[in-house]
Amino acid sequence: MTRIILDRTGFAGAEKLAELIRRRGIEVLPVDGWPTESTEKSPILVISGAAEAAMGGTQKLLERARALRPMRVAVIDEAAPAFAIRAELEGKLQRLSLRAEEARTPYGQAIVVDTLCFGLSAMICADEASRQLMGVADRVARADVTVLINGPTGTGKEVLARFIHARSPRADKPFVAINCAAIPENMLEAMMFGHEKGAFTGASVANIGIFRAADGGTLLLDEISEMPIGLQSKLLRVLQERRVTPLGVQKEIPVDVRVIATTNRDMVAEVRRNSFREDLFYRLNVFPLETLPLCARPDDILPLAVGLLRRHAETGATLPWMTADAANILVRHDWPGNVRELENVIQRALVLHVDGCITAADIVLDTGRSVQMRPAWLDQGAMPLGLREGAA
Repeated sequence: MTRIILDRTGFAGAEKLAELIRRRGIEVLPVDGWPTESTEKSPILVISGAAEAAMGGTQKLLERARALRPMRVAVIDEAAPAFAIRAELEGKLQRLSLRAEEARTPYGQAIVVDTLCFGLSAMICADEASRQLMGVADRVARADVTVLINGPTGTGKEVLARFIHARSPRADKPFVAINCAAIPENMLEAMMFGHEKGAFTGASVANIGIFRAADGGTLLLDEISEMPIGLQSKLLRVLQERRVTPLGVQKEIPVDVRVIATTNRDMVAEVRRNSFREDLFYRLNVFPLETLPLCARPDDILPLAVGLLRRHAETGATLPWMTADAANILVRHDWPGNVRELENVIQRALVLHVDGCITAADIVLDTGRSVQMRPAWLDQGAMPLGLREGAA
């Protein structure tokens, strides 16, 4: 099913744009002029500003679009006087305006692709390494196997787990996540397997537990390496038998869940240290996947930056433009904190930028120090009255 129809008429960057969209795992069909009728299901139609003008303007564009019943129509003007993103007709018509030199930059291309693919792609991936991982995850999603995702903190392990769930036959069933490191040991068992009212002190109401809450769907056990060793044996039995025994209940209850576990530790080393049960490790490690640090997938940095700008920008605000110097700082940084560090930097830039433009001065990297701003009056040459020599 083609999701995006891209009209190449008067569109200098059409082929490059089509390639970038495919990197997101979204099908795109470049055409020379729109078809008279559509056999696709709710495609997004993309046209250049020049083609819209040749067609006779917005009204003619909408008349032709109605026959195709698209999800959205996007008009991209590569020769605009200034950068802007506008939505019309309650978001059904989008307009992206860029100067010619902006449209050719990696940041400009990332903004266009993000705008077109918004709502279609669960993962932002442009780097070849990320595309390969997404391709494997897509195949794993169709097979009902247990998955163990390993990778550094902040590399998108939960995002990958949600992608697998969304592409699986269980997609219309619940996705339930629990952080094994965030819940006290004496509460974790009750939260996982459930309990009856009065099963222990403080159990004033019954709880079905996350296994039964995820029945038919997917259960994410985040940071599984932090699970207490005593509880690991009980989890192993549930995975083997596909049955849970809530606290205070004498009978087992069948459950049907697909388990995905994540960790940022070397699990083989954890097994050797007797910190993790070997039999549980092999039960979870049916299909291992590994997320990479952000520095190992540099082509993802700017697309992720645009996605984070969209997430944190004020509602209804146009995305700010990022200068080449600012973008280069992002691309060249080694990102020890991965995507979470990038998110911090983007939020700072949104606070510091002025006039809709993010400059190199607005990119404040994590150094462990507070943000120090140069007083504006130093650049304006006018010292405040209270600081002038001889002021009372």
